[in-house]
Amino acid sequence: MRKSQIGIGVLVLAVAGLLSSVYIVDEREKALRLWFGQVTAVIEEPGLNFKIPFFHEIVKYDDRILPLETAALEVTPADDRRLIVDAFARWRIKHPTQFRKAVGASSIAGARPRLERILNAELREVLGGVDSGAILSADRAALMIQIRNKARAQALALGVEIVDVRIKRADLPEQNLEATFARMRAEREREAADEIARGNEAAQRVRAQADRTVVETVSEAQKNAEITRGQADAKRNAVFAEAFGRDPEFFAFYRSLSAYERSLQGSNSTMVITPDSEFFDYLKSNTGVQEAE
Repeated sequence: MRKSQIGIGVLVLAVAGLLSSVYIVDEREKALRLWFGQVTAVIEEPGLNFKIPFFHEIVKYDDRILPLETAALEVTPADDRRLIVDAFARWRIKHPTQFRKAVGASSIAGARPRLERILNAELREVLGGVDSGAILSADRAALMIQIRNKARAQALALGVEIVDVRIKRADLPEQNLEATFARMRAEREREAADEIARGNEAAQRVRAQADRTVVETVSEAQKNAEITRGQADAKRNAVFAEAFGRDPEFFAFYRSLSAYERSLQGSNSTMVITPDSEFFDYLKSNTGVQEAE
């Protein structure tokens, strides 16, 4: 019975020793095998591995891309307009051995503050060299690439690769927003007033040109009308003169009839003329020919 218990105990110890001598590396991980704190192997391939119990230490690191959220940072661009910048980064452990030497046993939790300091320093340096308009415009994409490249060079000392850097928000401080909005409103109102003034000036020029065109057109029409009227009068006078030259007596008769027509218009016309007036010469004539005195 006692031998059986000893055998079971030995078997349990053997199983425990076997289990403590193997370890599994997941496909999402990288592992370091340490011998009294010194790195003896880097395991990057997933699978089952072996170690010496109680002498080897296995340290595993996440091999995936990790997030780095930073606190809002106040930066001062080249035009001295303060901005509150909120950024984040994506990073991964590229060299586990270098990472272990840099951060020690603190691992990922100890690396985050150091990466945040690197990122904030590069944010201040890059954004401090440009105007705020570049930060608030589409040029921000180029600035983020520049920040990423600079931060990546600094992070290599930690065995870390900065994959991407993004600026989530870049706003004015709360106390400056109202003044900025007031300045923007004043600027837009000034631009609107300038546009209205230019529009009124253009409208005045159009109206003046239209008035000038009207005057010129009317003057030209009146001139042509007077010329046409003069030509017609001249032609009429020529016809009258020719008719008068051919038959002076008929012309005098026609003139008298025209005078009668103009004088006797209306239903209540009244004329006071002596009976022997020359006005009635053709009315008293039976032949229509003016009698000689």
